[in-house]
Amino acid sequence: MAKSKTVYVCDDCGAEHPKWVGRCGSCGAWETVKEFKQSKLKVSRSGQRAELKPLDKITRDAENRIKTSQSEFDSVVGGGLVKGSIILFGGQPGIGKSTLLLQLSGLMAAAGHPILYFSGEESGEQLAMRADRLGVKAEKLMFANDSVVENIARSINELKPAVVIVDSIQTAYSEAGENLPGSISQVRESAALLLRVAKEMNVCIILVGHITKDGYLAGPKMLEHLVDTVLYLEGDRQSQVRLLRAAKNRFGSTSELGVYEMAREGLIPVENPAKLFLSQRHSDVSGTVVVTSQEGSRTFFLEVQALVASASYGNPQRNVTGFDLRRLQMLLAVLERRAGFQLGTQDVFINVVSGLKIAEPAADLGVAIAIISSLKNRVVDAGALIIGEVGLGGEVRNVGQIRRRVEEAKKLGFNRIILPHGEHKGLADLGLAIVPVRSLSAAVDEVF
Repeated sequence: MAKSKTVYVCDDCGAEHPKWVGRCGSCGAWETVKEFKQSKLKVSRSGQRAELKPLDKITRDAENRIKTSQSEFDSVVGGGLVKGSIILFGGQPGIGKSTLLLQLSGLMAAAGHPILYFSGEESGEQLAMRADRLGVKAEKLMFANDSVVENIARSINELKPAVVIVDSIQTAYSEAGENLPGSISQVRESAALLLRVAKEMNVCIILVGHITKDGYLAGPKMLEHLVDTVLYLEGDRQSQVRLLRAAKNRFGSTSELGVYEMAREGLIPVENPAKLFLSQRHSDVSGTVVVTSQEGSRTFFLEVQALVASASYGNPQRNVTGFDLRRLQMLLAVLERRAGFQLGTQDVFINVVSGLKIAEPAADLGVAIAIISSLKNRVVDAGALIIGEVGLGGEVRNVGQIRRRVEEAKKLGFNRIILPHGEHKGLADLGLAIVPVRSLSAAVDEVF
């Protein structure tokens, strides 16, 4: 037996309230709190319970993954799409979500996997025109302009596809719901129904989700907890580079990163990002340094540009693109206090070329050297790679996976590696000039 209780939920942010209020205390919106009936289940003593099994006795299906034939995407999701899983795929409008999913659908359909593509935002003619431009032709790729989740569930039950794409979850709605498509309750009910279908029919369902102006997925926060994997397609719309990240992944790592380049033929996987990120580097200009960033199993080599100029308009500016502003302020304080460089009256600008954001501290030493290079107007050797974290005492600290970074640097032609003292052990066999440093001041002396 089930009883119902009354709950009051904001239709904008999904916040629950103990009673009806005119203004939501969470998001501040007026007249958005609505009354809902929520079922409350009682535990039946006579009902049958699920059979409990030892964990080591549960069978594992080694063929449970569907390969998309695109290495960048497969590596990010952990080796392929898992049958019975549900994925939330988000990104800014126009960033290329539908384009990438259509390309992946064509590859999987060409490999013999039945694919269903449901769109509530585009007509069949629009999708067909995009498919022609991308060169997607597969008989097992079926399309329907339908947003009713009950109809989607019936199609899945009848056609037994391998993968289903719903573009987007904000346009999907249940006929049993009373609110408009896109509302919090409709998004919640639609996602819950599709989740049950994915588990019961053992089919992978990909939900396309819009994001807010703050960069977060729109809709109730529970949507991210509900799904198995959350993917983000990132990038500056003015740039051709697109980055695919997993913010959540129950079937793999969340540290892998996929790199794509936007072209007329669609999103093209970039197997060697270093050629793309360093292709337009001007090594004869001061303030330019190459650093490394480790993203899962991949090592990225990025060009960091620094510009230091006298502040002529009051307070000095600190502007960054692709680097953390607070970390830059810390590095400037260390440079002034521990290394003796006066930067309090200087404007400092930092730019990470190609739109990638550096999140790990291994680039600290490289950024600091780039700042000094611009301040002194001295060019850093183009064959030098600078690796290391900078502490508040001016010391250079160790970083992870140093051998992998140095091995990849050798393949790209770097011949001189400046790294933390102690990390140089075991690297002599690589045949490179390894320069270990203990402090920021020692690194500056070695470079200049």
